[in-house]
Amino acid sequence: MRIIATALLLAMAGLFVFGKFMETRYEGYWGFLRAFAEAGMVGGLADWFAVTALFRHPLGIPIPHTAIIPNNKERLGRTLASFLRTNFLTTKVVARRVQRMDVAGAMGKFLSAPSGGEGRMRMGASRLMGDIIAALDDERLGGVAKGAIRTQLDKLDIAPLLGQLLTAMIRERRHIPVLDSIIKWSSATLEANEHLIREMVEERANTIMRWTGLDDKLANAIVNGLNKLLHEMAEDPDHPLREKGEEGLASLAHDLRHDKELQAKVAHWKGQLLENPAMSKWINSLWDQGRDGLLKAARNPDAALAGSFGDALIKLGGTLQEDARLKHQINRFARRAIVGTTENYGDNIVKLVSETVARWDASTITDRVENAVGSDLQFIRINGTLVGGMAGIVIHSVGLLF
Repeated sequence: MRIIATALLLAMAGLFVFGKFMETRYEGYWGFLRAFAEAGMVGGLADWFAVTALFRHPLGIPIPHTAIIPNNKERLGRTLASFLRTNFLTTKVVARRVQRMDVAGAMGKFLSAPSGGEGRMRMGASRLMGDIIAALDDERLGGVAKGAIRTQLDKLDIAPLLGQLLTAMIRERRHIPVLDSIIKWSSATLEANEHLIREMVEERANTIMRWTGLDDKLANAIVNGLNKLLHEMAEDPDHPLREKGEEGLASLAHDLRHDKELQAKVAHWKGQLLENPAMSKWINSLWDQGRDGLLKAARNPDAALAGSFGDALIKLGGTLQEDARLKHQINRFARRAIVGTTENYGDNIVKLVSETVARWDASTITDRVENAVGSDLQFIRINGTLVGGMAGIVIHSVGLLF
């Protein structure tokens, strides 16, 4: 629009030259064309000056009372803030405006059927969560988290907990795989360490046993007997030794829950375990993995409001639309909160406006105000050019009458 207004002004200048040339050489109505172009050129220049003077110095010349908006931006900010405070941010105006506002209904509709807003909400929520987690001091926060984990582990009375867990396993027959694993482990250990048994028998055998070869037979008998026993225990779920093992587990579960001496031993073992450097490394890795997992989950928009949390929000949206009592309470709270915020912080809000405008430099406020007004500024120049031309025709006609 600025180009069109300027082109029209140049067209008037060209038309004026053409009209003046024709008027001095030929008879007719060329004077009207010359008068139209002359007055249009004057009107266009005048309105160009007026529009330009609002925002900047025309042609860069510091003419007094030009660049009005940049030179008065502080006063403009104060006036705008006062206008907002007086006409909009008053308790009566806001209360009347929010009287029919259905905040709960709008929230419920959005949560139930976001209609594209869900993606933005997920992205915003995930980005906010990720930025918060990343901005926290990792060393201090990690120290607090790891200290909290260690403190909770130290406070945990683990013996009764283990006793309850073992009792529940025995009651639900979940200890059977444990016994099977112990038997398989024992069999594999025996097979890998047969040479140790043979060496022990040979070391304890006397000369006669070694001379007659009874030591080898005894060692073979011991190894074969143990292998046979473990094989039978693995195959027979009702084997007497398995029953003895189950009784031992039941007794251990009972002692873990009721034997103070055993509980003290377990607590002592737990303390030694917590003091082990390997445990400290494990806690450190646990924190690092947890923080990395939180960051990945937070920065994944599909995970921020997905799953059961997302389903819960959808249900909440339906409740907000259907439950009249809940909707009334939320709307009343929202109205009171908005009106109260206006009453308590209205001055701070308008102060923010005035201070923001005052901080803008000349080019910023010029560009923003000029763009906000839009093409109407250039229409002023166009209209001034055309209206000036029409006025030129009228003045020329009046001049001919006299």
